[in-house]
Amino acid sequence: MASSLSLDAAEQDLTFMLMEALMGSFDLSVVLKRAYGVISRMLAADHAAICIPKPGSPTEYEWLVAEMPAEFFAHYGEVASEDFVRHTMAKQPNVVLRDTEMVSSEQLKRSAFCQRSHELGMPPEHMMAVMLQVDQDWHSGFMLYRGRPTPFSDRERAVLQRLASLLASTVRNCRMMGEVQRQMGETQRQLMEAHQRRWVLEQLLSRSSSKTLVMVEPATEMMRTDGVTELLERWFAPSEFEGLLPKPLVERLRQLAGSVAPVGSQQEVWERENEGRSLRVTFIPLLAANGRRLWTLMLQEIPDAVPVPKVWQGRLTRRELQVVERLLKGWGNLTIAEDLGCTESTVKKHLQRIFDKLGADTRAMVQSMATRLDKT
Repeated sequence: MASSLSLDAAEQDLTFMLMEALMGSFDLSVVLKRAYGVISRMLAADHAAICIPKPGSPTEYEWLVAEMPAEFFAHYGEVASEDFVRHTMAKQPNVVLRDTEMVSSEQLKRSAFCQRSHELGMPPEHMMAVMLQVDQDWHSGFMLYRGRPTPFSDRERAVLQRLASLLASTVRNCRMMGEVQRQMGETQRQLMEAHQRRWVLEQLLSRSSSKTLVMVEPATEMMRTDGVTELLERWFAPSEFEGLLPKPLVERLRQLAGSVAPVGSQQEVWERENEGRSLRVTFIPLLAANGRRLWTLMLQEIPDAVPVPKVWQGRLTRRELQVVERLLKGWGNLTIAEDLGCTESTVKKHLQRIFDKLGADTRAMVQSMATRLDKT
């Protein structure tokens, strides 16, 4: 199932963080722990689990869990025949399904899975899962659980669908390459890690619509995407360059290199304004290379905020007007949530209502509509 989902700037940043977490280790339990922190922000999940068939026994599973009791699946074999999630997913591999597409709410409440959840004090209200067909011989399952009455939305399902192939690659790499790594020498291990880093970078760049620079700290360029040179020359005077790079960005990277936060933490944002537009540069720490950190610099040219059209003031609630005002400033969902003192999932709900009321499908369409109305 293909998805044409368009991610906003904040979601793109989270996608970068997730990909780094997924590819940062060959230990699947470590990967799940790191990735869950990002996934829970992207999809407002309360628990997560990965299941992998045990070698030579396709009906027995190894379970890895995040933010849920490890004993939850300790007696899985006793209820496996009633596992509606596994049975439903098996019929549609690589397709993300929500509980409402698996069983009725009444069947969910009566299921052995739900009863077991109640016994452990974590009754699931909703779930979303996908069977990852890793190759022809074996598969893996990835499940998200939500303990609140709000079901997973169409958009959240589309986000997970977009990530399904990456999750499958992660499981395959952890299971296969992890075993190879344990058998090889130090030199071979370093070569494999270098190849892995290169693969991660290629994935990051291919999935980003932003113009991107990849740097090795403190100030060595590794690669850049199309359009970066033109953008830099437009925003920086010749006297501001240090070789092919602007001095302000090089200086900021050197400062960050001296006090780098852990991978996956809050990213640094640098901005410059000029003639009704802004240049936003997001510094994202990546994998270490020979003891030095890699950085992705995402460059985005953003027009100054367009005022909220007066005709919208009678169609949107006060809170929706506050959200759309910040959207028109180019803010991402997380930034809007922090500014308004609410959760990111609440912002997404407001945005969906705004889209419905305005007849828009995307953030870009809302901005375009506001710009057009501002000129009339």
